[in-house]
Parts: sequence; C-alpha cells; structure tokens
Amino acid sequence: MINKKISFLCLVFITQPLFAAFEPSSIDTLRANSSTEIPEIGSASAIDSLNGGSYNKQARSGLLLPGEVDIKRLLPSSGEDLPPPYGANLFAGGYESERTDGLNANYPIAAGDKINIWLWGGVSYSNLVTVDNQGNIFIPKIGPIKVRGVKASQINAFVTAKIKATYTNNVNVYVNLLSTTPVSVYLSGPVIRPGQYAGMASDSLLYFLKRAGGIDSVRGSYRDIEVLRNNKVIAEVDLYRFVQTGQLPNINFKNKDVILVQPQKSAINVSGAVRNPFRFELDHKISTGRELSDYARPLAKISHVGVYGHRENGPFSVYLEEQDFQDFELQDGDSVVFNADLHAQVIDVQISGSYLGPSYFAVKNSTRLHDLLNHIPINPALTDSKSIYILRESVAQRQKQLLNDSLDRLERSVFTAPISSDGGASIRAKEAEMVMQFAEKARKVQPLGKVIVSDNGVTANILLEKGDQVVIPHYTDLIQVAGEVMMPQAIVFNDDAKMDDYIAWAGGFTDRAEDQKISIVRANGMVIFDTNAQIRRGDQILVMPKVDAKTMQTVKDMTQIIYQIAVAANVVLN
Repeated sequence: MINKKISFLCLVFITQPLFAAFEPSSIDTLRANSSTEIPEIGSASAIDSLNGGSYNKQARSGLLLPGEVDIKRLLPSSGEDLPPPYGANLFAGGYESERTDGLNANYPIAAGDKINIWLWGGVSYSNLVTVDNQGNIFIPKIGPIKVRGVKASQINAFVTAKIKATYTNNVNVYVNLLSTTPVSVYLSGPVIRPGQYAGMASDSLLYFLKRAGGIDSVRGSYRDIEVLRNNKVIAEVDLYRFVQTGQLPNINFKNKDVILVQPQKSAINVSGAVRNPFRFELDHKISTGRELSDYARPLAKISHVGVYGHRENGPFSVYLEEQDFQDFELQDGDSVVFNADLHAQVIDVQISGSYLGPSYFAVKNSTRLHDLLNHIPINPALTDSKSIYILRESVAQRQKQLLNDSLDRLERSVFTAPISSDGGASIRAKEAEMVMQFAEKARKVQPLGKVIVSDNGVTANILLEKGDQVVIPHYTDLIQVAGEVMMPQAIVFNDDAKMDDYIAWAGGFTDRAEDQKISIVRANGMVIFDTNAQIRRGDQILVMPKVDAKTMQTVKDMTQIIYQIAVAANVVLN
C-alpha cells in the first residue's frame, strides 16, 4: 500500500493482471485467437453520428452560440413557459433601420414621384420634375405627359417615345426615376405596436411588421396576414412559406393600406430531439403528427414521441412509437416531446498515447477495458502498459461541479463574514477583491476527469462509457518539474536523485512556494502529496503556492481549492 495518497474523484481498482502481452499483431489475428467478441472499429464519421444530440442539448438548456439572439426576450409572454413561435427570428434583426433606394422594376409611378429628364443633341434640356396630382409631368414645348401607373422599368422608354413624337431628329433622351413618394401604412391586429407607419411603396411586408415590433407571439398568426386596400383583400401572406422557401409576395403599398394580422391558429409546442424546437401554428384545428414532423424535423435517432394536452374529458398524455405518431391527431395547445428512447447499443471509445493501429473504436455498450486492450497492438519497448488510465467526461463534469461548489463556499465565507471595526472592513474588502480574482481564474480550470485503473502493475477491468479516452502512456526518462520553482522544466530521471534534487535542478523554490506541500503526479494519473515519496520515471512534480496567512483569513479554504485543482487538472494555480 502507498501511504498518503490523495485521489480526487478517481477510481482505483485492483483486479486480475493486464493482458499477457502487447505483441504487435493484426486485428484479424486477434479475432481468431480471442473467445471474446471483438469490438468493431468505427470510422470518425460513424462516431460523429453516435455523438448526435448536441444541438438539442443547447436548445433545451437555453445556451446561445456567439451572435445568436434570445428570441424569448424580444416577445411578449403569456405567463407560461412556451417555446418561441416558429419564424419569430424574422423580427430579431435590425433591418427596419436600413434603408434602400425604395425602387423596384415593377413599381407603378404615382403622384409626388420625382423623375430626372435629360435631352441633348438638337435640344438641350435637364430638369428634375415631379409627378403632379393628375399623374402628369410637364416638359416645355412638349406639354404634359401622363406617367401615372407606368412601371419604373418602362418609364425611360415611355417618356422617350412621347418626346420623340415632337422632336423626331437629332435628339437623345434619358429618363430616370429618382425617388418615390413615401406612403403611410396601418398595422392592425395582434402586433406589438399597432398603428400608422411611414415607408416607401416598395418596402416589404416584413419591413412594416418589424416597424410595429413584430407579431405578438401569443396572439398573432404567422400564417394568416392580409393586406387590405379600400377594405378589400389584395394579398394574403403565409410567413411559413417565406421561412421555408423564401417566397414573399411583391406588394407595392399605397397610402392608407392596412396590414392586418389575424388571430393565431391552432398552436402545437415542440421540444426534444428536433432541429426546430418551436411553437408551430397549423392550418387546421386538427392536424396529424406527420404534418408537425415536416415542420419540426426530428433527428434521425428519434424512437418515441410523447404528447400531452387537454381534450373534452380533461387532461391527457400518451407515449407513442415514432411511426404510430405520424397518424396521431393533434389539437390546439398540445405539447409534443420527441425522444430518443432506444439506448445506444454501440459506444465510441478513443485510444491515445503509445499504441499501434486505429485510435477510435465503436464497441458494444457492455465492453470492458480488458476486452478493448486485448485488441490494441503496442510496442512493449515504448509503452508503459502498467500505467494505463482513462479520461472520462462524466468524471470531469463532476470534478468541475465540486470545484465550483468549493469556490462558492469560499466566496460566501468572505462576503458574509462579520466585521467589528473600520480597520477590519478595509481588510475584508481587500481580501474579498483577491478572492474574487482567484475564483475567476479558478473557474476557468477544466478538470481532466481521470479514472485511475492501474496500480502496482494491476489494471482494473472496468466497464467502458461512451466517449472514454483510454490513455496508454509512453515510456519516458523525463521528470517534469512545474509550479512554484524558478525554472519549470523537464529533467532526465536519475535513480539516485530525490525530490529535493529535481527541485534544485529546476532552480529551487520561488518565494511563494509551499515547500512542505509538493504533489507528485504518477504516470498512471495518481496524485500523491508526500515529499518523501520515491520519484519514478514519467512523474510530474508540482510545487504548490503558499497562501499568505497574514493577509488572508481564508487560508485553509483557498489551500484546499489549490490542492483540489492540482489533483483534478494537474496544474498549479497561483
């Protein structure tokens, strides 16, 4: 037994000896000689498919990627925790403040529009004219020309023909629509800020809706929007079609047009393993699961679908297989959860360190460490097969949580400590500042999640987990010295050297070194705090920093956290 071992969230297993020999050989040969079913080697793409679901985790946890907008904060709330409506991000941008020239080829000329006219050759004339209330422009010696209703793309040809009817020879003409007349459009129905808004006749429907704050996410319809002119419907718009196909009616607005948003239709809430976790508005009061799936786009791994809501006889909930859900009838207010309820029978495992052959394996979820190691060829002269360890994500997450809990307790102890005098308040304030700086730096540390499976040449045959990284260390003749030493560096192993010798070769301790607390990280991942321990090939010596008891009253707590970080991440935090 090794005395004074401190292992933080590490599993130490003592079991039967490691595979007898690591002779380099082919996988086929190993298959022939093994009674255990051989793990199949998975390609990188196959492993990526097994890792599916990261998108959904972010969606369910509410995490945002850089540059994304939290749609929920921009929309009104019904008091319930509802997902944002499908298409809500149409109103997340700031495009209402970006102006264009207001022109398009199909725009019909209207009163108040401004047109530039140039004549050269036999006649010289240049002027900016305005379309009058009768729809005419006036050109000297030619008279009025009626241009109202002429499309912007045809105005040059139209006016040129009228002018050349008078000036038949040696006259060149160029006509250009310079600007259009602003229009005033009314926004009505369930929009955030209904009212009257100014814009250009060629502005899009989205522009005016964005000016009004967007559609009310609880009451307004994204699928039934009407444009009224003189109390008659001139256009009907379904924003779902725009989101999916980019098709949006080209409407030339006129003064006193009304954009009317109709009440929201039947809405279904969608969550779980889908690409579009939103609230969907369906055309009919009763819709099928197939229609909803077309919008939600569930991930390939989906196996079951849960539906809960209300019917005439009260609340209900069902849990269906994915194929049965396709014909299930959904109603307004239902909530649908897409779930991957078939547990993976294959997991991906990575190999790193000193080995021969592939680095990724796709194995059955019942595979144990020895089953995998039996099929990994190595070069015994270069491999430390007695110091294997595993890096496991679930252990790293737990270590991170415990580290954060320790930092939270440290901060509470400083901020809630009683103060008896003005001098004490000053000291506490300075101490709190230093603790905050330390905690900020410590929270950035990412634990390794080491699982110790080898000790004294014996390797435990533990069950593997998805994403495990099995580390087979290289043989090395170096000793790494780091932490509070003058010159952190790698030093060649010496059989006769002790810990003090390696520290002396690294320049000795710094002024902040805790010379009585030095950790040794073994090649198998084990961490030992013992200055008298024997140094072995491949060890890492970490000299811990000292917390000044004269300036800090939380010395014990900070020291424990420093050791905790050293064990979890194999680093020294000053």
